[in-house]
Amino acid sequence: MRAVIQETLGGPEVLTIVDVPEPQPLPTEVLVRVKAIGLNPLEARLRAGEFPLIGRPPFILGWDISGVVEESPRTWRFRPGDEVFGMPLFPRAAGGYAEVVAAPALHLARKPASLSHVEAAALPVVGLTAWQGLVDLGGVTEGDRVLVHGGGGGVGHVAIQIAKALGAHVIATAGAGKQEFVAGLGADEVIDYTTVDFTEAVRDIDVVLDTIGGDTVERSLAVLRPGGHLVTAVAEEDAELTATYEAAGMRFSGIAVDPDPVALRGLVALAEQGRLRVHVHETFPFEHVADAHRLLDGGHLRGKLVLTL
Repeated sequence: MRAVIQETLGGPEVLTIVDVPEPQPLPTEVLVRVKAIGLNPLEARLRAGEFPLIGRPPFILGWDISGVVEESPRTWRFRPGDEVFGMPLFPRAAGGYAEVVAAPALHLARKPASLSHVEAAALPVVGLTAWQGLVDLGGVTEGDRVLVHGGGGGVGHVAIQIAKALGAHVIATAGAGKQEFVAGLGADEVIDYTTVDFTEAVRDIDVVLDTIGGDTVERSLAVLRPGGHLVTAVAEEDAELTATYEAAGMRFSGIAVDPDPVALRGLVALAEQGRLRVHVHETFPFEHVADAHRLLDGGHLRGKLVLTL
């Protein structure tokens, strides 16, 4: 099979396509013939050596996949021919930038008929991050006021839709070029962070989901109601920030996404109900993975980038 391997750390040019042996599925795993691969900013950081999550090269990046089960020798969950998608093995290397991936069956779900393989491949990392942040950590319920920082990005644009499905009043920050896009996702209020200070525009927020990082985390303390909760998908757990929030009667949590079959099925249900769609900024042929990473490096994307096979 073909796979994208990097032998050294560096820019997009270090990504090369080579022939490698197909992986062999272990018990409870399936072999997936990949149709599309979602790209995430984390992978650009790993490629460049900014974050040594999976060790030193050589390695194969990638977690977001959608495809067709080719072999399922020792699991009852899927059969050959089933269309599946998911985020297998994270944070361990899954070898997702490849034509074939061996993945734990429990880390996959049946692809909703309402989503193409391209759309399904774009969903797992951002969808699970948003779900775990809002549902599992944030405990968002009907009537809550939710602020999503970075509403036009990968996690943010899915988070808006999940929060709306939970019955929340959703406020989102976004740049000037994404205002209409974010409003179209269902946000009740949209704040242009380039011209408006969100700390002066909103109050009494129950849950803040941060996808920006930096001083946004500390400044968000000012907009939370007593007992409110900030969940950040960017900053890690921070003892000092946790203490600051707790002293003010608030909660602070950093989230690291993990494979979650319950949440994955929750995303499937929303998609099948027509309440969740994932926006694909651009697709690239598998052979143009370096070009895709150059765009990924630039940031400010609307939704996700996807490789197609």
